[in-house]
Amino acid sequence: MERRFTLPNLITLARILACPVIAALALAPGVGARFAAFVLFLAAALSDLWDGYLARKHDWVTDIGKLLDPLADKLLLAASFIPLWLISNRPDGFGDLPFLGRLPVWVLIIIFGREIFVTVFRQWAASRGQVLAAGRSGKYKALFQNFFAGGALLWYPIRMWAEQSGWVDTAAWPVWYVIHGTWIIVTLFVALLLTITSMISYIRSYRAVGELA
Repeated sequence: MERRFTLPNLITLARILACPVIAALALAPGVGARFAAFVLFLAAALSDLWDGYLARKHDWVTDIGKLLDPLADKLLLAASFIPLWLISNRPDGFGDLPFLGRLPVWVLIIIFGREIFVTVFRQWAASRGQVLAAGRSGKYKALFQNFFAGGALLWYPIRMWAEQSGWVDTAAWPVWYVIHGTWIIVTLFVALLLTITSMISYIRSYRAVGELA
């Protein structure tokens, strides 16, 4: 019988359980809570690399792990991008991201639209006997999505602390604003580019599936 409670699967389960906590902390008003959201998000994102490494190294790959891992990835995506959209679209302007302002809704449409499309496409291919593995571009896409989400989640507690401590009135703040803002803008642009190109690559790589219909 397949071992279900392997260490990689327990790590993946912990990442799933952390997702609602990340979302709640990100939406909380305090500096500490929002910084905790970033720390927990970072731990969850890194755990995705760790559980995969352990599963391959010790031959702990299981069917339930194959089911839970993509679910955990999608929940972490929702637990970060949806709160970021809600915060950045607050009417008081506090949530404005550097250089970007409000996170546009079309960003969420592209990000989640791709996930829904690929999930449906893989299920359709599986019904025709084709197993579609995740491509390299899809892995890079997830990496840069996490880079953006982590940077944006960290922006809010840093901004709050800077305002409370008076850092915003010093010459160092504009420098940090540019550095942090550049990280957010660049990683979002690359994430969106990889989101679109990975979906196109996915379709092209498995276009033969359509011939089986």
